[in-house]
Amino acid sequence: MLFNPSMMVRHQVIFIVAIMGTWIQVHAQSSYGWYTEGDDYQPAQRVRFTITNPLDIPLENSPIVIRRQELPIQNIPERWINIVDPNLESSKEPTHEELMKDGGYVRRKETNGHYLDVQVDDLDKDGVWDEIFFMTELAPKETREFYVYIGAYERGMTKHLVHAAIGNYGRHTVPLWESEYMGWKLWYPHGVDLHGKREPMLTAYYEYANNKSGYYMPWELGTDIMTVASTFGSGSMGLFEDMEDMETVSRPNYSPAKDKGPIIDTRYAFDVVFNGPLRSQIKVTTTNWNSGQGFYEMEQFYTAVAHKSWSTVEIKYTEFLPPSNDVMFGAGIRQIMEEYRSINKKGIAISMGKNIEARIPDEDLGEEVLVVPWQGIGLVVKDEYLPKYVPVEKYGGNHLFALPVTQDLSYEFRIFGGWSFGTVNNDEKSFVGYVEAEAKKYNTPPVIKIHEYEKKPSSK
Repeated sequence: MLFNPSMMVRHQVIFIVAIMGTWIQVHAQSSYGWYTEGDDYQPAQRVRFTITNPLDIPLENSPIVIRRQELPIQNIPERWINIVDPNLESSKEPTHEELMKDGGYVRRKETNGHYLDVQVDDLDKDGVWDEIFFMTELAPKETREFYVYIGAYERGMTKHLVHAAIGNYGRHTVPLWESEYMGWKLWYPHGVDLHGKREPMLTAYYEYANNKSGYYMPWELGTDIMTVASTFGSGSMGLFEDMEDMETVSRPNYSPAKDKGPIIDTRYAFDVVFNGPLRSQIKVTTTNWNSGQGFYEMEQFYTAVAHKSWSTVEIKYTEFLPPSNDVMFGAGIRQIMEEYRSINKKGIAISMGKNIEARIPDEDLGEEVLVVPWQGIGLVVKDEYLPKYVPVEKYGGNHLFALPVTQDLSYEFRIFGGWSFGTVNNDEKSFVGYVEAEAKKYNTPPVIKIHEYEKKPSSK
């Protein structure tokens, strides 16, 4: 190869820029002091990042995701990760009584900020974590600084506020997932059932471990408050395969081979992707779905998040052979039992009912009907999917949105639930306000910007 002076100069420039970039990344220090906890946790590495609320409304318990691939340093052991908000008041040293009650894992005195409860998840199950998840508060239009601190760490126990599991429930496999406010399950593989909580608590484990009917749970553990049957329940997906007949929606669990055995019928496999403490997720793999017009396979992800009365549903087709090019995705909820009002606008569908018989009287037991004075369910589809409202009277009556097929064959939506016996969103005004506010946040999430990687200056 002949010597090329211009190539040498170019390589020198690249090398100098790379060195300068590394120096800036390591030595650029922010205005906040270094976090410590106890006498033995004094991390010497951190990554600064900022979060901006682009909305003119406050964000409370806002879900935040930091992806490993976005960080300038990525080979970090899971338990070495701490998220710190330097603007929060530091914790004081726990009392002897507190230590005696909760043990040595209680966090000690802090300086320069306060830790946030964090969850580190391996989404693809390859043994390398993929995401850091936490929650924070942001004022309208606020930009706030945070740090990922990196260092060996043992203390800290976080109470689970969500749960997800696969249970042998009612003589078949049923996925369940929940927050402390609402619970969901797939009694039917693609029609979401809804469980109302009277107090913030986790109830799914008791339900599937004891195989208690959702309608006959102990009073304090809430109750099943959704009749799904052939409807879209509190949330489901489908396909509009015939644009001339929008009343007919193709669904995996209502294929022409329904109940004719798993060899020829649609097949399902269930898994737990992650399980708390702040978010939990169920994966449903659907294969061999022959609608009679097309053939499809897909993965669905159902996620519950702490402090939320909603669940996110994500859908990704892995096989998509429609009968024509004008097929549209579908997402919907049923018309709630005893519906008295519905709202359908710009990707939001809300259905509300009064004096609902949530539990049908059992003549064998002499049980009386359980009447719920008020109940609401909701659905939000992101604006980016260009949702078009389609009322469907078939299948018991439903509120649906039709969406153009996306290039990557994926889409998502959120489903909501509230009832008069709950502690939050328990009447029409508060529920509608909650759904509409969460729709804004869903469409315009916080903006996360990763900044420099820093090493603590040596004290020598």
